[in-house]
Amino acid sequence: MSRARQPPLVTGISPKEGAAWTKVTIRGENLGTGPADLIGLSICGHNCLLTAEWMSASKIVCRVGPAKDDKGEIIVTTKSGGLGTSTVSFKLIRPERIGILDQSAVWVDELTFRTDRNKGISPLSLRPSNPLGIDIDKGKISPKDLELTFPGMSADFTSENFSATWYLIENHAGSSFDQLKIAASNLKKQATKKNEGSLAYVKGGLSTFFEAQDALSAIHQKLESDGTEKVEGSMTQRLENILNRASNTADTLFQEVLGRKDKADSTRNALNVLQRFKFLFNLPLNIERNIQKGDYDVVINDYEKAKSLFGNTEVPVFQKVYAEVETRIGALRSLLLEKLLQTPSTLHDQKRYIRYLSDLHAPGDPAWQCIYAQHKWILQLMQNCRDEFISGQRVGAGALDPEGDTRPPALGRLSHTASLKRGGSLRTPRSSNWHFETPQQVQFVEKLSDVVIGQLPNFWKLWISYVNGSLFSETGEKSGQVEKSKKNARQRQNDFKKMIEELTSRLVKLIRGALLPATLPQGELSLYGGWESKTELAGSWLTQIIHTVRGCHEALSAMEIPNDLLHVIQDLLLDLRVHCLMVTLVHTTEDVNRLAEKEDWLVDNEGITSLPSRFEQCMVQMLQSLKEPLEIKPGETNVLQLDQVQDQAAELSVRIMKVFVNSLEQLSTKTDGDINTSHNISVDLSSPDRFTGIQEGFTPTSEQRLLIILSNCQYLERHTFLNLAHHFEKHGFTGTEKITRVSVDAVRGLDRKLFEAYIERRADPIAGSLEPGIYAGYFDWRDCQTPTGVRNYLKEALVNIIAVHAEVFTVSKDLVPRVLSRIVESVADEMCRLMQCVSSFSKNGALQARLELCALRDAIATYLNADSNASFKLALESLPQLHSGADKKLLEELLNKFKSSMQLQLTCFQASSVQPIKR
Repeated sequence: MSRARQPPLVTGISPKEGAAWTKVTIRGENLGTGPADLIGLSICGHNCLLTAEWMSASKIVCRVGPAKDDKGEIIVTTKSGGLGTSTVSFKLIRPERIGILDQSAVWVDELTFRTDRNKGISPLSLRPSNPLGIDIDKGKISPKDLELTFPGMSADFTSENFSATWYLIENHAGSSFDQLKIAASNLKKQATKKNEGSLAYVKGGLSTFFEAQDALSAIHQKLESDGTEKVEGSMTQRLENILNRASNTADTLFQEVLGRKDKADSTRNALNVLQRFKFLFNLPLNIERNIQKGDYDVVINDYEKAKSLFGNTEVPVFQKVYAEVETRIGALRSLLLEKLLQTPSTLHDQKRYIRYLSDLHAPGDPAWQCIYAQHKWILQLMQNCRDEFISGQRVGAGALDPEGDTRPPALGRLSHTASLKRGGSLRTPRSSNWHFETPQQVQFVEKLSDVVIGQLPNFWKLWISYVNGSLFSETGEKSGQVEKSKKNARQRQNDFKKMIEELTSRLVKLIRGALLPATLPQGELSLYGGWESKTELAGSWLTQIIHTVRGCHEALSAMEIPNDLLHVIQDLLLDLRVHCLMVTLVHTTEDVNRLAEKEDWLVDNEGITSLPSRFEQCMVQMLQSLKEPLEIKPGETNVLQLDQVQDQAAELSVRIMKVFVNSLEQLSTKTDGDINTSHNISVDLSSPDRFTGIQEGFTPTSEQRLLIILSNCQYLERHTFLNLAHHFEKHGFTGTEKITRVSVDAVRGLDRKLFEAYIERRADPIAGSLEPGIYAGYFDWRDCQTPTGVRNYLKEALVNIIAVHAEVFTVSKDLVPRVLSRIVESVADEMCRLMQCVSSFSKNGALQARLELCALRDAIATYLNADSNASFKLALESLPQLHSGADKKLLEELLNKFKSSMQLQLTCFQASSVQPIKR
């Protein structure tokens, strides 16, 4: 047993409101299985079943009747589902009735009224699109196959050679037999309704047809019986006499009444003519008053009315008055054209004046005249903007520092760029006295962009309205002015394109004259240049300008201006971005060169001052300040992929690194000047406070400066340059390997130079003191007493080495092995030389020499390298060998005694030395 169908549900109606007899489309669910299943349809309580046309189970088309309710639901009733419901409603709009005496502001064109109201409607126009009333199911048979199968036939049921089989195969190939039975029933119902309608039409007019036929037949027969000629006494003659006597009698009886009627008609006609005269005679004065009040619409309506009534009159009086009206309208055309071409003007006013001139049939093309005037005015605005800044009429010159540099201070720029990390804007924050801080070039570009963005959109919209004909009223459309305007727009499309090109080119040239004068031809510098007296802009200001120009380009692109017209702005942006990159790198070079002035010589636990971190911070913030200029917007070129830019950027980056390395070298060679150099290492060895740490406010010696710079060089090579290479790659720079390689080579060269200078200053005095110490007191290796211990010269040399250790360790413990190894190497080499220079040794002399060599070697064993070991080995080999056990024992005892007495001093040479003091 089949399930009962759900009741109809109306979910949508289109349109949702309208007047009576509006055709609507009803959509929903379960709206019936066919036309026969639809038994009821009401909208706002009115039965619309008679106009309903069932399309499918989800769609019905009908017309809304004159219902009583203004708003109501749409209820569908079917045999299969019963009474339905609705989730939507329809609003019936009742037109306002206008009486014959009511005034109306609507101009009624009587030519548009139909004059064929009584003509019948063609039956073909009422034929349904789906005559069978069931769902159409197109088959897969191609039309060509059907034409071959049914030659000379057609599937069009209005055609004389209609083939029902072809129609069914084409539109209902997949329909079931039950559906076809429903379709046959639908056809029978439609035929019955059609026959009944035609029969009722014939029945209604049948009596009229019969009466007319009888009258015509009687007249015809009577005339034939009387003959075709006028015969005295014939029936027609007698009928004419009777009618003449009746007319004379009627004239006699109603002469007075008819006379009064004729007089009334004459009076009425005179009043009508006077009323028409009143409108025409008062029209010139009314036009003048309405023009003064600005009621141009009223003037145009009155003029159109007068033109239609008296435009072609031949009455002299009317012609004279109408000529005065034309004179006033001509003056109005001139006034409106003057207002149209007046600048500045809003787009709304421009469209309004163009519409007025169009309705007044003004000669020429006012819309194009307005476009041309606006174009010239915008060009003049842009040029005036430049002239104002050049002549100094605008305040706001950039505030100069004592050196005349308008660039923000280096640290100020760094802090500004640091704020960008936290999501800040690249635009410099504007304080209340911004105009007195911002350079004039920046103010000029922003003012110029405001002019372009403020005026060009309306200029473009005016052209679009001119092209699509939306500038004209309905009167203009009827008079063919819209088509004429479109034709003119097509002819002037190239002219307008040249206007846009001139505007964008003027914008670009003015900005180039202010920022990139070298890119302009020599002949245009006088017109667009003149900024030579202004200060050079820093990278941050150029970034702000790039941001402004990009905003201008985006605003123009949003107007859907073709890209080929904006290409010059893209070229300008590319040059500005390259210029900003180069200027930023050059200015960073100057900032880096000044960093050495901020060296405070205070080292941290790693022996590093703040200078390397300041340098890295300066470079990183420089790269971050270039983030917006190097950013690739849609349609832009990657600046760093241009070969010439790559080479220049890499060269300037290498220059920055070399400048910093050179500044370090200058610090190392800086004279002490007022630095207190009274302290000497050899003199202050007895002072316990000499190497307690570098405190704030101290003045380093030249040797300490060398050590500090050496420590900074190591940090630059191991950390800073690698970090900067990562930042360069992160920001898209190419050639980072070259930059890093050159930078590392430069700092290594400086490191070797400074290291050798320090070793020379510290090793030479120690090695030079050995020979005088050995032969002090006329000591002779061939004639000496039995050794009692290590002599003082060697202890003094060790103390001096300890002093160097303390000096280096105070700055950086990482430098201690490197420095001490070279010091020890120098001392070992000198001892080897001195021992080899002795011609002969006595027994005690050989023992004394071996004791001192072994004591020195064992004390500094931690810092021995291959060269120093070889030197000690050669020195010991140059001595006579010890054969006596007593000598060897004495040597061992004396060595232990030396190590015990010097244990505290030699502690610094042990591997587990004390960590540096934290400061």
